[in-house]
Amino acid sequence: MASSHRRFDSIYTHGYGRLCACVPRVKVADPSFNAASTVALAHAAAADHAALAVFPEMGLSGYSCEDLFHQDALLDSTECALATVAQQTADLPTLLIVGAPLRFQARLFNCAVVLHRGKILGVVPKSFLPNYREFYEKRQFSSAFDALGREVRLLGNDVPFGADLIFEASDLAGFALHVEICEDLWTPIPPSSWAALAGATVLTNLSASNITIGKAAYRRELCANQSGRCVAAYLYTAAGQGESTTDLAWDGHAVIYENGNLLAQSERFSTAEQRLVADIDLDRLRQERMRLTSFADSVRAYHDRLAAFRRVRFDLGMPEASVPLRRTVGRFPYVPGDPRERDNRCFEAYNIQVGGLAQRLAATGIKKVVIGVSGGLDSTQALIVCCRTMDRLGLPRQNVLAYTLPGFATSEQTRANAWRLMKSLGVSAEEIDIRTASRQMLADIKHPFASGHAVHDVTFENVQAGERTSHLFRLANRHSALVAGTGDLSELALGWNTYGVGDQMSHYNVNASVPKTLVQHLIRWEVDRGEVSEEAKAVLREILNTEISPELVPASSEGNIQRSEDIVGPYELQDFHLYYTLRYGFRPSKTAFLALHAWGGKDRGDWPPGFPPGARRQYTLPQIKKWLRVFLHRFFAISQFKRSAMPNAPKVGSGGSLSPRGDWRAPSDSDATVWLAELDEHVPGPVGDE
Repeated sequence: MASSHRRFDSIYTHGYGRLCACVPRVKVADPSFNAASTVALAHAAAADHAALAVFPEMGLSGYSCEDLFHQDALLDSTECALATVAQQTADLPTLLIVGAPLRFQARLFNCAVVLHRGKILGVVPKSFLPNYREFYEKRQFSSAFDALGREVRLLGNDVPFGADLIFEASDLAGFALHVEICEDLWTPIPPSSWAALAGATVLTNLSASNITIGKAAYRRELCANQSGRCVAAYLYTAAGQGESTTDLAWDGHAVIYENGNLLAQSERFSTAEQRLVADIDLDRLRQERMRLTSFADSVRAYHDRLAAFRRVRFDLGMPEASVPLRRTVGRFPYVPGDPRERDNRCFEAYNIQVGGLAQRLAATGIKKVVIGVSGGLDSTQALIVCCRTMDRLGLPRQNVLAYTLPGFATSEQTRANAWRLMKSLGVSAEEIDIRTASRQMLADIKHPFASGHAVHDVTFENVQAGERTSHLFRLANRHSALVAGTGDLSELALGWNTYGVGDQMSHYNVNASVPKTLVQHLIRWEVDRGEVSEEAKAVLREILNTEISPELVPASSEGNIQRSEDIVGPYELQDFHLYYTLRYGFRPSKTAFLALHAWGGKDRGDWPPGFPPGARRQYTLPQIKKWLRVFLHRFFAISQFKRSAMPNAPKVGSGGSLSPRGDWRAPSDSDATVWLAELDEHVPGPVGDE
């Protein structure tokens, strides 16, 4: 279900929720002061268009009151403070969770109170009370397990009470909230684990948690692990300045995780109040759970327990306003964005490719590979993989039988680069001019080109592509070799290859799960790591700077060459579209929203290490819409039959592969109508030009 918001420039239209973890300054046993701090931070969160603001454990009274919790004066004042918070936030759309000690059923409970627009939606008592080392909570409090009823009366109203509550926003799809308190997370099976299986996507933890050396790292590990295992957002906020330091100290630690990834973290030991903000991708969480069959299996295994959870439904009522995304979205989702991870990610990518090809050769007993080398990006990457495979198998690089196969549009630059590359890598290198064979086929089929007419249609192009592939397969027969494919994931997605007797086919394709943008990155890494000769480095740099072209149509009289990106769109943008379509199944409008955020300004955000400043581009929304339309048409409507018959290839990245035996199984005769209609309806403005 799509969001009820319809402003394209709002995160709430695109399945995000802005969530806050607040660390107020407190005064021990001064609920009036603490209420004022809470209200001020709540108003700031609402002004920032936040859907949720979470406050620390017993923040209205202070956590470190010890036996003062048994004083009626303090407990009365805390209830008055809660009433003040409710009254003074009645006009806010932001959902609030505040901590307070509350009396019910002749017991005292450590509670989280969930409020919205001045109304208490429910009260969640702490389940697991620590009573070891510095903690003595059982001295003052009772556990949620001791509760006698499922409702309590608070501020004159009967409200749901228990740790089995999930708060669902009817107007923000995927927002289902659960609350636990501090020690609950430290247990073998936290209450939030059950809640996540019951449907909660936003897990919150009101904590006090004093600080000792090394404890912050353990907190982060707990929150990250719980967020990842539950496929959920996890908001944790702990007590900070103002808590008693009689025997303990406090650091005001707050973190926000999404599916195991840290989105925001507070400044620890700060003397100022803090409001941590993150935009949570609720669509992503929903999509991930839908895909993970083991998640659903866990639900089935504990069906009776999970069915007992109670739902509290409410209308969030976020105002229609421009709410820009406050979150890093990398331009190149297939490329490691963190320079510290670059070496490891590239190492893994190469070794997955090499390992796949090495196993295929070992399994078949074949010791040679045949590969076509064009002097372009894809064949360069595949050739490097073939060389490293021979190195791993202890075979000479001369067992890589590399052929450059110039046609009617092959430029002298790419031909020369192909030769330089083959020589510098020490492979067996030969050249076969396919023009004679191509002319014969064009004449056989009575194509106008054979009669001297400059007709450069798709048949003209595919005759050349077919001749290259036919030669490679017959060469493999002759030399008892295996044909290594070179076509990449981007080309498979866009159908930018020749089916059957063409570059779509090989015996084993090492590049089929590697998109064009990652190919470029891997080659740059190969240059930087310094394990190839200086001549190889030089030619690799030239190949990186070469215009991407299939070189099947001769240059025009003005010297203009055939440019792939003029037809199928900029690969950097189409790889972005592919990632969010394939990996997460996002609507086209959301993909466009993210693309604009990532690509709207070339001076905004970081670029991958070594990316040339002169190659940095930006795109307007009309341009994004134009090329996304091209992507959707080619991906959903006209290209699947090629993918349904693709050769074996190793999956390289978590962004997915298009193998019909792996990540993508789709009908070859499907239609793109619903995706194009969603794009037209929900992405504003006309289709633009480059």
